[in-house]
Amino acid sequence: MDTHGDLLARLQRKEATVGVIGLGYVGLPLAVEFGRAGLSVLGFDVDAAKVEQLEDGTSYITDVPSQRIAELVDAKRLNATADFDRLAEPDAICICVPTPLTETRDPDLSFVVRTTDELAKHLRRGQLVVLESTTYPGTTREEVLPRLAASGLEVGTDFFCAYAPERVNPGSKDPPFAKVPRVVSGVTSQCRSAAVALYDLVVEQTIPVSSLEVAEMSKLLENIYRAVNVSLVNELKTICLRMDIDIWEVVEAAASKPFGFVPFYPGPGMGGHCIPIDPFYLAWRARAFGVNAHFIELAGEVNARMPELVVQRTAEALNSHGKALRGSRVLVLGVAYKPNVGDTRESPAIRILELLAGAGADIRYHDALVPQLPRMRRSSLRLASVELTEEQLQQSDCVVIVTDHTGYDYQWILDNASLVVDTRNATRQASRGREKVWAA
Repeated sequence: MDTHGDLLARLQRKEATVGVIGLGYVGLPLAVEFGRAGLSVLGFDVDAAKVEQLEDGTSYITDVPSQRIAELVDAKRLNATADFDRLAEPDAICICVPTPLTETRDPDLSFVVRTTDELAKHLRRGQLVVLESTTYPGTTREEVLPRLAASGLEVGTDFFCAYAPERVNPGSKDPPFAKVPRVVSGVTSQCRSAAVALYDLVVEQTIPVSSLEVAEMSKLLENIYRAVNVSLVNELKTICLRMDIDIWEVVEAAASKPFGFVPFYPGPGMGGHCIPIDPFYLAWRARAFGVNAHFIELAGEVNARMPELVVQRTAEALNSHGKALRGSRVLVLGVAYKPNVGDTRESPAIRILELLAGAGADIRYHDALVPQLPRMRRSSLRLASVELTEEQLQQSDCVVIVTDHTGYDYQWILDNASLVVDTRNATRQASRGREKVWAA
């Protein structure tokens, strides 16, 4: 039996079933795109509540409209389950599970390992397994492959194993999913060609590379590039604040150069499931090869200090009004890690709230996309979003803009707040009340 040829034929005829393990910000959009391409999709998640919502045709992710979920469910092209005994059903399986850090900033591959071990129990001939989770070079070959091979099946002949790093940008629809090229590699050439055939169904361009490690490293480079450049502009922001120079105007002026410069913008710190985490995966892996990633570590330290700067600037702003931070009512606007999403993973707003509370401030927050702070491993905060009213703004001693959701009316905020600390330059278009604003 030609398992490789049969799999390619099933994919090309769109007769294959695609499995997606992990239906979060990466997995759910991927599952939807395969469904929209005409394939049957079986989504797996350990969260029974998510499964139930999807089966009811309801989305829990802002980027994926419920109507789109309902259409796919009604057409029987999307089915969600928490039953991992069904892992033998799909012809191709994409692993989209989290890869966080431990308390000591070491890679935590527990989700990948548990998923792969479960998958190995049900692995059958002809299946393609693709890891999409961001990780260090060597993970697919050293952690995923041996666990799958323990099934007794031979890679490249009986089953196929590949790596294709996710490239989802939560909160942004530009460019659309299909326009974002996908980097792909496999354990063997047969594995790689199978993965290329899979992703060719949902994107306009696949980029086959020579090895799993090249694909894994390419994803880290993408994220480290951003992390390092944001840390640079954040350090420049710190300097500019002391020099009383507008860093935002500086960046815009520099961005007028048509070559040799790409603008990055400062903020209250880095958040999300990628940028604050992935660089440390490479730094950890590099130490195994006797290399210290000084640049990466330093960038992480600079970005990690930004919440402290925000709180320091808030204290200075209150002091200029004759008030101490301790006992002052501080309202934080936006706790998601980026605008127009409801994701709080690694959000600098959480650390800012903790620091404000630790300094004795009376804290509260508003975020229409985060009605309640989720339970997090490294935070004991238990807060719910307050209603954003004129009274709420007027009763606050200071309003701190941390996440610049487009739903905020910044002129209205300035009209009603007595003092604003703006970490995102969100109030730049306001025509009144700029004298109330402190940059941070």
